Amino acid sequence: MCLTSAAVLLTSGVGWFAYHWLNNGLITSHALDALRDDAPRSRDGAVNVLLIGLDSRRDMNGDALPKEFVERELHAGSSEIGGYNTNTLILMHIPADGGKVTAFSIPRDDYVEIAGGRGEHKIKEAYGLAKAEAEEKLVAQGVRGADLEHRGREAGREATLATVQKFLGVPIDHFAEVNLLGFYDIAKVVQPVQVCLKKPVRDRYSGADFPAGLQDLDARQALAFVRQRHGLDGGDLDRTRRQQAFLSSVTHKLKSQGVWGDVGKLQGLFDVIKKDVVIDDRWNILDFARQAPNLTGGNAEFHTLPIEGFATRKGEAVNLVDAERVRELVGKMIGGAGATPSAGGGDAKPGGSASGPASGSAGGSAASGGSAVPSDAFQGPAVEMGGVPCVD
Repeated sequence: MCLTSAAVLLTSGVGWFAYHWLNNGLITSHALDALRDDAPRSRDGAVNVLLIGLDSRRDMNGDALPKEFVERELHAGSSEIGGYNTNTLILMHIPADGGKVTAFSIPRDDYVEIAGGRGEHKIKEAYGLAKAEAEEKLVAQGVRGADLEHRGREAGREATLATVQKFLGVPIDHFAEVNLLGFYDIAKVVQPVQVCLKKPVRDRYSGADFPAGLQDLDARQALAFVRQRHGLDGGDLDRTRRQQAFLSSVTHKLKSQGVWGDVGKLQGLFDVIKKDVVIDDRWNILDFARQAPNLTGGNAEFHTLPIEGFATRKGEAVNLVDAERVRELVGKMIGGAGATPSAGGGDAKPGGSASGPASGSAGGSAASGGSAVPSDAFQGPAVEMGGVPCVD
């Protein structure tokens, strides 16, 4: 949302004013400094951006959000629920030549090796595990309050970035992080957002209660739409496609309405970004957006990374993954270097995954004439950005 909004801003003619308005006051992070440079380099000026959705019911200083607001508007239960899990992880590959943007959603329950020698856990837990470890040491040093929260979150970001970079085998050049409150605040500015459901749904956990077909959602409904997993055949995997569809619909709205022609809404959007979104300190959003017109042009495609099946590990339900296969698929799609063919995967392929990766060496994407990737290699169908796709 932050990337899309910045790119739209550049087409609106507000130029210099917007540049100084947005670049002053953003919340930034040094977490990229901790990454080991042991993944292939982005090629030819391409950029990989990790979008992090944090399932936290707390503000930037670690204070609990008002109970009534969390229960009534967010429909998210207590502020103690969710901890610091990263329930949304999307890597966006943006080529420098103006080609199609390719995005990969990482299912939150993928069971992977967590950076920092923390062993195998769900990938969503990297942030919270590292934050808790760091805070235990910081408390012993006398650190308290907002400073403790800020430094703990930095450790969480570092672990998340390192874990994802190793899992996918490609570098992360930039990242943006938003929590539940941030998503709600952004959705409130851009509402209503049109979505499309293949069938009616009703879920008391998320608050989702929608008929089938096209419909316009306000901020509260939008959050319920992207959070629902109960009652969906694919559970979390269907929720991932909801998130993709929502981003596509927002992009479509911003494109079709230009920049709204409404300075008040524009200011509201960027005030929210400056309050609720964290980006890396190396990133000049507006300069970057000049190089990424396809974020608003609708020339983008979402894929959900494949899983090999389901299992129970350490008493929790997890997704089994073939990390080598994942790295090969990502490398083929975006021209990554150094990936090697997988030795094969398991037989359980929920959601229609292929029984194994395509043969051949990595190093080129199908779009640029490299190795072809079969359409069923990913988890379910791709979601094209820039329209209002119908999802479960």
